[in-house]
Amino acid sequence: MAHKINDDCISCGACASECPVEAISEGDEKYVIDPEICTDCGSCVEVCPVEAISAE
Repeated sequence: MAHKINDDCISCGACASECPVEAISEGDEKYVIDPEICTDCGSCVEVCPVEAISAE
């Protein structure tokens, strides 16, 4: 199960730099996680300053 970034995302980029498989990229209004690449490691959840990432 991949993680998902909700609308609370402030586009700080902390999650993208933490992702070991580069599954996170900058979207139009917020960062997005590619569910095909995400390994569900949870590294992004730990660094998100606004708690905008959760398990899908």
